Amino acid sequence: MTIFWIICALLILLALLFAVLPLWRSTLKDNAVLRDRANLEIFRDQLAEMEADLKNGLLTQALYEQGKRELQARLLDEVDGGESASRVVASSPQKYLAIGLITFLPLLAIGVYLKVGNLQVFSSESSLAATGGGAMGGLESLEAKVEQNPSDGESLLLLARTYGEMGRYGEAVKAYEKLTEFVNDEAWIWADYADMLAMVHGQKLAGPPSKLIDKALALDPNHPKSLALAGSAAMERGDYPAAIRHWEKLLKGLPPASEDAKMIEGGLQQARSFLAQSKGMRAPMLEQIAPVQESNQAASGGKERISGTVTLSAALKDKTSPTDTLFVLARAAQGPKMPLAIMRKQVRDLPLEFSLDDGMAMMPQMKLSNFDEVVIVARISKSGNAMPESGDLQGVSKPLKPGRDGLKISIDTVVP
Repeated sequence: MTIFWIICALLILLALLFAVLPLWRSTLKDNAVLRDRANLEIFRDQLAEMEADLKNGLLTQALYEQGKRELQARLLDEVDGGESASRVVASSPQKYLAIGLITFLPLLAIGVYLKVGNLQVFSSESSLAATGGGAMGGLESLEAKVEQNPSDGESLLLLARTYGEMGRYGEAVKAYEKLTEFVNDEAWIWADYADMLAMVHGQKLAGPPSKLIDKALALDPNHPKSLALAGSAAMERGDYPAAIRHWEKLLKGLPPASEDAKMIEGGLQQARSFLAQSKGMRAPMLEQIAPVQESNQAASGGKERISGTVTLSAALKDKTSPTDTLFVLARAAQGPKMPLAIMRKQVRDLPLEFSLDDGMAMMPQMKLSNFDEVVIVARISKSGNAMPESGDLQGVSKPLKPGRDGLKISIDTVVP
C-alpha cells in the first residue's frame, strides 16, 4: 500500500511540474520586476540596520531620520513603481492559476480514485490474502524469512495462509499460534486461526476453534467471517437460536441478492427448520435424507457431481456395528458448514461407492454447483443424528472442485 501511494504522489508531482512550472516561470521573466524586488529587499535590510544602530545608541534620532529620507529617495529613483507594479499585477493571474492547480490537481486525482477505485484491496486482510498462496519457491522464501526474523508478522501471516491453501493445516495452525503472540488485536487473524484449527479437528468448530471465534467477535462483533464461523459452530452443537442470531447479523452487512447473502439465507432457512424440528423430533432431518436422495438423484443431470469410495479403517472396525448410520455429505470449503448434498446408509454398506450431485440438495440455494470448492465428509453416527457428536467416526477430504470422480475417503478419525 505504501509503495502504491508513493508512486501516485510522484506521478501527481510530475503532472504538476509540467502544468505549473511554465506558469510560475512566466511570472519571473521580467528582469525589471526582479530588480525592483531586489532593491526593496536592500532597502529593508539597510533600514533594519539603521534602526538597530538607533536602538544601540550609535545614531542620533536626527541622523536616523536623515538617513531614512535618503534611502527612500534613492529607492524612488531606482524603482519604476508604476510599470513594475503593472507587470506584477499582470502576472498575478498566472501565479493564482499555478497555485490553484497545485491545490486542485491532487484533490481531483484523489477524489477520482476514491470514486472509481477499490480501497479494500489495500486492507491488510484482503491484500495479504491475495498474495498468500505462492509456489514452492515462494514458500521456501517465506520460511527462510520467518526463520531469520520470527517477529516478522507479515511474512508469518503469509506463511500461515500459504500452508492453509496447500492443505498443510497443522503447520498453518502453528504459524497462526506464533503470530497471535504479538499480533492479537485483529479479529480476522483469530478467525483465520480458528478456521485452520477446525480443519485440523476434522472441520469441527467445537472446543478450541470456538474459543478463538469468541476472541475474534470480542474484537469486532461485526466481522463477517467470525460471524459465519460462529453460526456454523452453533449449528454443530445444535444451538440453532445462536446460529440464527449470528447469521442474521451477518446477513445485514451483506449486499442484497449477492451470492454470499443467498448462501447465508439458505443457512438461516436450515437453522430455522432444525429449530422447529428439534422441538418434536429426536434426530433432525433423519427421515428426510433418504427420500431426497432417492427422488432427486435420478432427476439430476450429473453436471456437478462428486463420486468416489468410502472405506472404514481396520483400526476402527471394532468400534462400529453393521446397523450404525453412515452419512456421506458435501459441505462448502469456506463459509457455513451445512450440507450441500447428503446421503444416508449403514456401516454394513461399506465399502460404499457414493455419488453426490445437485439433485441431492436440500435447498435450491445450497447446491454443489454454487460453490467453487467443497469438502466431502463421511461420518458414522451411533445416534443416527446428522449433526456430528463426540465419539462419531469420520473421514474428511481436502477441498476440491465439483466434478471430481474417483475420490477415496477413509473413515479413520474419532470425533473428540
